[in-house]
Amino acid sequence: MLRTGLVIALLLAALTSGGAAEKTKEKPMNAPVVLPNVDHYRVTEPMFEGVRVILNARGEKYSPAYVQGTSGAAFRIAGPCPCAPTCEAKQWPGDLIKLFGYETESIGLGPEPAKSLPAMLDRIKTEVRAGRPVLVWNAFTYAEFDVVCGFDEEKHELLGRGSYGNMRGADYARAPENRVTACEGYPALGAITVGKKVKEFDARAAELDALRDAVAHAHGLSTTLPGMPSGLRCYDAWIQSYQKRGTLTQAKSRDEKQDLGWVKVLPPDDAYPLGIYASTHEAAAGFLKEIAPKYPEAAPYLELASEHFAKDAAALVAAGAVLGDRKSEPTEEQCARVASHLSEARAMYALAIDEIAAALRKIGGPKSNAGI
Repeated sequence: MLRTGLVIALLLAALTSGGAAEKTKEKPMNAPVVLPNVDHYRVTEPMFEGVRVILNARGEKYSPAYVQGTSGAAFRIAGPCPCAPTCEAKQWPGDLIKLFGYETESIGLGPEPAKSLPAMLDRIKTEVRAGRPVLVWNAFTYAEFDVVCGFDEEKHELLGRGSYGNMRGADYARAPENRVTACEGYPALGAITVGKKVKEFDARAAELDALRDAVAHAHGLSTTLPGMPSGLRCYDAWIQSYQKRGTLTQAKSRDEKQDLGWVKVLPPDDAYPLGIYASTHEAAAGFLKEIAPKYPEAAPYLELASEHFAKDAAALVAAGAVLGDRKSEPTEEQCARVASHLSEARAMYALAIDEIAAALRKIGGPKSNAGI
């Protein structure tokens, strides 16, 4: 009897020990913390697609095109300059988060980012542990807002999503957690949290405001960088930069190119904004098509505007295809083809904006600075 009891006790001890070992094996103390099923970027855009990814992870059903439209990014084009997609924006990501009804907080790194980094990382990890992804500047891409939805304490890495094409797969992007302090040419902007929902989203007000802003932007100068062309003027400057390729090639120094004004932006400098505007203008087509049924009196105009933006985006894609990988200077023949595609894109953009203006006149309501 005693021997039987001893055997049972040893078996129980072995089972308990084995279970504990298995549990430790499954969940080591420093295992990465990762939120599952966080969507990747569907639009190549540096400011607001991350907000959509986070809101979707929080249970909202907004489409990528809808967030691009309400943010204003879908309708914007400026420069042509690599800084324009982040510098020339209708609003800040935190403003868009508030617009959708959520509390938000900006966590800056201040004048000494390295000293402020530990506190910011603690906050990011607290948010992730609570199931809330965080918008973080320069986490995985360069000078863009990325989505952090995980971290690896042992490797001192952040995990998440970014806008670059190689980050569209099933695996999360990874980067050293101190990368957020190093962004040459740009300040270390820190992080933006998305808190609890505190109010309902006024969809109609947001949609109409975005449409009015699209028309004003198309016919105005940059609201952020004085003198930088935006809207139709940006297209004109971009087309001119390829039409004057011979003049640009003969300019031997950067100073000489600077004298040519905004035409100084040369390939491959414009590869970045070209790719972004092709993606965001495609989203503009989707946004207009999505909201058209809400405004039956203006639906035909919004649907036509959608078709024009789709053609605008396709022409931008075609321009990028001519330039290829942009590892070498384009030939004169390539420049002429790019100018032709950009001219087509401009024409479609102008038609789309005209249809949006007509739609707004049918809908009525407060007028914008463009007199709509």
